[in-house]
Amino acid sequence: MVTEPTPAPSWHHLSVEGVQQRLGTTATGLIASEVAKRAAQYGPNLLPRKKGDGPLLILWRQVNNPLIWVLLGSGGLAIGLGKLTDGSVVLAVVVLNTLIGFFQEYRAGRAIEALSELVPENVAVEREGKRLSVPVAELVPGDLVHLAAGDKVPADLRIVTARGLFVEEAALTGESVPSGKTPDPVAQDAALGDRSSLVFGGTIVTAGSGSAWVVATAGQTELGRISSLIHEATELVTPLTKALAGIAKVLTMAILAISAVLFGVGLYRGYSVSDALLVAITLAVAAVPEGLPAIVTIALAIGVQRMAARNAVVRRLPSVETLGSTTIICSDKTGTLTKNEMTVEAVVLGRRRLRVTGAGYWPTGALQDQGGAAVEVDAELSALIDAAALCTDATVSVEGDRLAVTGDPTELALVVLAEKLGHAVEPLRADRPRTDAIPFESERQWMATAHEIGAEHWLYAKGAPEVLVPLCPGADPHTLATVAELAGEGLRVLAVARKRREPGPLLVEEVQGLELLGLVGMIDPPRPEAIDAVARCRAAGITVKMITGDHPGTATAIGRALGLDVGEAAVTGQLLAQADPAELERLAKERGVFARVAPEHKLRLVQTLQSQGHVVAMTGDGVNDAPALKQANIGIAMGISGTAVSKEAADIVLADDNFATIAAAVEEGRRVYDNLKKSLAFVLPTNLGLACILMAAVIFFPIAEVDGVLLPLLPVLPTQLLWINLVAAVALALPLAFETKERNVMSRPPRAPDAPMLDRFVVRRTGLATLLMTGVALWLFDWEYARQLPLLGPKVALSQAQTMTVTTVITFQIFYVLNCRSELESVFQIGFFSNPTVFVGIGVVVVLQAAFIYLPPLQMVFGTSAIDLPSLGWSALAGSVILPAILIEKAIRRSVR
Repeated sequence: MVTEPTPAPSWHHLSVEGVQQRLGTTATGLIASEVAKRAAQYGPNLLPRKKGDGPLLILWRQVNNPLIWVLLGSGGLAIGLGKLTDGSVVLAVVVLNTLIGFFQEYRAGRAIEALSELVPENVAVEREGKRLSVPVAELVPGDLVHLAAGDKVPADLRIVTARGLFVEEAALTGESVPSGKTPDPVAQDAALGDRSSLVFGGTIVTAGSGSAWVVATAGQTELGRISSLIHEATELVTPLTKALAGIAKVLTMAILAISAVLFGVGLYRGYSVSDALLVAITLAVAAVPEGLPAIVTIALAIGVQRMAARNAVVRRLPSVETLGSTTIICSDKTGTLTKNEMTVEAVVLGRRRLRVTGAGYWPTGALQDQGGAAVEVDAELSALIDAAALCTDATVSVEGDRLAVTGDPTELALVVLAEKLGHAVEPLRADRPRTDAIPFESERQWMATAHEIGAEHWLYAKGAPEVLVPLCPGADPHTLATVAELAGEGLRVLAVARKRREPGPLLVEEVQGLELLGLVGMIDPPRPEAIDAVARCRAAGITVKMITGDHPGTATAIGRALGLDVGEAAVTGQLLAQADPAELERLAKERGVFARVAPEHKLRLVQTLQSQGHVVAMTGDGVNDAPALKQANIGIAMGISGTAVSKEAADIVLADDNFATIAAAVEEGRRVYDNLKKSLAFVLPTNLGLACILMAAVIFFPIAEVDGVLLPLLPVLPTQLLWINLVAAVALALPLAFETKERNVMSRPPRAPDAPMLDRFVVRRTGLATLLMTGVALWLFDWEYARQLPLLGPKVALSQAQTMTVTTVITFQIFYVLNCRSELESVFQIGFFSNPTVFVGIGVVVVLQAAFIYLPPLQMVFGTSAIDLPSLGWSALAGSVILPAILIEKAIRRSVR
């Protein structure tokens, strides 16, 4: 489990005077000697960087893999046999895979470095009463920093003064709208997103101005704590890597054992030591699937291209398949499951509540009553929406199919409301020009504007209902109960009011004796496609959990709208922090919505789910998501709203920030795994069959005299084995990576994380195909050698028989690849020509095999001889026995399912 970072001293609950006293600073900033003293004590304001692994260590990790050792051994054996070209091809595959893995891991290590991009280079600071611009690295605790709209916060600061100060903290807290900041202390146990007296390094000032004292720098900031959590996150081995490593171990042990046995059998049957060793080495070359790494790499690369076409950009190749084996998706809320566009969903006029349809900033929607019936916009509602729109500074414009918006999300929701209901805002503003305004400030919790309407002058106000409603003497006594009801549904509620006024400057004292026009309830709504995607994930056996830094009420409402397992309400970060390990395991397993969570809570949740045996995918866009993104089996960052830190920590980046893209990527991941398993079921019988052919030959075939020399009667030569393994098998196996998805790809549960790739299907299919290949190849070799021996002599007869054996194996593979295109369905059920690349591969193999048989240069290299048309026919006929055999096997499997 994650180690909680040592908590820094809390500042948010102290008064301004208490903070000043603890910091030992003044209202005019620190003096130069004190700055120098503190700089020596605290060091530069730079995030600490842990030294990463060196290039040589990263390179060694790529090589230190059982499958790579098997390939290195096979390449060395090929070179030992005197076949430099064949051995070099095998070693080139190793080099290619090693380099790909090296560059991927080297790039992934930059996640910590990306945190440095979140702090500005210079900052306005006051020292000895003078305002200076100093490098961020020179800030020390106690410095007085001045903030203005557009500034990036340089460290963790405690507010001293604030005027309309709002800070965008979504990257750190998950809050979907800017947070208001004031000098007023808050409760000591307030969650990170509720600490309105603090601003945090890396966040952005969106409006207003203020001053604040530095209370934490470098590693003591919230960003620094997250940096330490990223270091603690452990990148796990992917299911595919585990499966391939398991296969490599099995193959390694089996090849060594069988080769040793065959060496002994050869000696027993009278082979010389060199001949027995040659046979053992030949078997090793036959049994090692040299082309498998290339097939896996290319299949994953094809999956990467397909995912990119569906807006999922893959940064690490094995992630393609890992996503397909995911059992739980932990998703951020804002912008992923929701649109990140505040939308008015409810309007209350007195005791009449209305619904507004349409989600997001696109101004389309309708007005309905609670029963869903259409409602006309009357004078009472017109007054409300006009006042709400006029008391804003946001703008929305539609240009063809493009939408342009500027302003605060809450104000945008009010402007869009007016546009939806047929009240064009710009003409309205021109008709009722603003003459003055009192901007929103956190201390007041309202905004007011003055307008000239013909000969009359009006004041419009909007703000927090608990502040504005008491300023409306005639308000319905039930209003605040309605506010509580709306807030309980996760809505952010604003009150809108007005009054007639006299011309002149607008004063704060005027905002009283107002007429309450009504309430508006808004929320960042779920994406419609996210609701469908969650349902698709559930059908596929994948549990979706929402983990957000937003308010519990909002999280609960969104979770219910998405169909998640909310329970009574969202689980808060505070509850997670207090939970013992057993309780944490129960909450992680049973509950689906978590709110007001800190980075360490997200990390603990992911680790807890992994300890329960789950393959966890984690989505996020903020700095606060980076540790959990790195810890998850598959980290998914947002491409549009995501920070550099989250993208660097992730395995996959969504180009459209849409949860629905994750469901599509899961589908692609499952297709990749299915196709890899088909490729494995195709490749393994070839290697095992060739090994069995050699073993049977050593055990049963006599030693032949060729040109006066006694030699083992081998149906296939080592060079011919490499031809089959590296050329024909790869050319036929690669097209399987292009197969369309199985019909049930998203209606079956994810496979168990510890499920072997060599499952019963692969083992049984491999066994059946191996027996058939071995039988027909040995029979045809023996028959052809016996037939040609009296006519052509032992040397030519052996060459003819070996050529015919290789051709039989190749035709066997051609018919077999057609059967491998689907696990259960026949090639006719899935569509004979649904994957044209299969026939391209077959065409390539046919041409290559013709060259292998008839071109003199290749005859010299591979020891082949030209064979006549009847012999080709016999090879094709023998190879075709696999087609009806596998069709019958599939029919039996379908019948017992």
